[in-house]
Amino acid sequence: MVVTVGTVVATHNLALGVLAGALLSAIFFARRVAHLVDVSSVLDPDGDIRVYAVTGELFFASTNELMHSFDYTDTVSKVVIDLSDAHIWDSSAVATLDAVTAKFASRGIDADLIGLNSHSEQLHTKLSGQLTGSH
Repeated sequence: MVVTVGTVVATHNLALGVLAGALLSAIFFARRVAHLVDVSSVLDPDGDIRVYAVTGELFFASTNELMHSFDYTDTVSKVVIDLSDAHIWDSSAVATLDAVTAKFASRGIDADLIGLNSHSEQLHTKLSGQLTGSH
């Protein structure tokens, strides 16, 4: 509100004030929800498969945190990324998931995505491989 009023007073333009306030509000919102992604993992009893459970909203503001939430140096032969409690919102999330699976693949680790809801599955199917050159 202070930014909106300050911009209106400085520019004498209500539209610019509203725009400035809305942009700042969007930035604060994106920063707040960017840290709402949680990744936890469990190793199967044989020690050969690691299952990662991803929870939260996957979009442009959360992709950096998501990318750094996996242990790419693990000695397992397979990784399962369970997205049952996550939702993909945009192409940057799809590109990040492609990059995660590609990073595992470059280390000889097979990575599978499971549990996508219907909207996330459609978006992932439509965009996967087109954004990072993988798949």
